[in-house]
Amino acid sequence: MANRIGVVTLKAGMPTVEEARARLKSEIAKAKKTGMVALKIIHGYGSSGVGGSLKHAIRKSLRKRVKEGQIRSFVGGEEWDIFEESTRQILDECPELGKDRDLRGYNEGITVVLL
Repeated sequence: MANRIGVVTLKAGMPTVEEARARLKSEIAKAKKTGMVALKIIHGYGSSGVGGSLKHAIRKSLRKRVKEGQIRSFVGGEEWDIFEESTRQILDECPELGKDRDLRGYNEGITVVLL
């Protein structure tokens, strides 16, 4: 079976919020075209210690993508735990994500997207 999970590192090169949003949109479209079921987005937490603008902007964009029907759902790394309903729903659709090293890791620097 082909790999159904993609990984996108948006924080690489320290992009602006707009650059990261544009790349996210492009990566979602590319992943859907290639038949992927999920994406793990690595956006980082931010150097300020209170959460970065990139993380907040990416999640805001993902909420918009859900409303537009471009993605099905997403869950932030701090909720990426088998005891969270949103995580269990994603795992039901893409069981391979059960092997993700960040599952149960409370990693605020990632977001998992169900395409």
